[in-house]
Amino acid sequence: MELILASQSPRRRELFSLVGLDYTGITSDADENIPFTEPGDFVEQLALRKAGAVKKDKPGACVVGADTIVWLDGEIIGKPRDPEDAVSILKKLSGKTHTVYTGVAVLTDQGCDVCHDTTEVTMEDIPEADIRAYVASGEPLDKAGAYGIQGVGGRMLVHDISGDFYNVVGLPIARVARAIQKLS
Repeated sequence: MELILASQSPRRRELFSLVGLDYTGITSDADENIPFTEPGDFVEQLALRKAGAVKKDKPGACVVGADTIVWLDGEIIGKPRDPEDAVSILKKLSGKTHTVYTGVAVLTDQGCDVCHDTTEVTMEDIPEADIRAYVASGEPLDKAGAYGIQGVGGRMLVHDISGDFYNVVGLPIARVARAIQKLS
């Protein structure tokens, strides 16, 4: 069965490769504008939309869609619009604990598995000069929450995590691999 990752995220693609999954990456053109419910349902709905948009053109395939958000004080923190927005986001996260939600949908002709995972991340109390230096590196500009835990951001900004590290990267890969195996 053909395995398709419905994502343009280089991090998700790296995770699929890291665990040895033979897959094709196809960017989903799903409409991501949906009404907000609660964080877990929200990311599950987006993951399902992404997977479904690709699956409709790929009968017989196993399609995996995913979506990741950062949740702090009742607010979704997505990808920064620009460097100044990244600075603002990191100031907001500084010294606090937030939750990273990743929704995953695995669709096959035999069924569907939709779930989400959460990881608590506590940030250091980060001086503004360090935030600006990090943003100037370019690393945070395409990431929810404006940081990459797998890169310099994880070494410089993160104090502690509780949960799946790979969930913060963008895909709870062990859970995904089990769902693929179950539905294949």
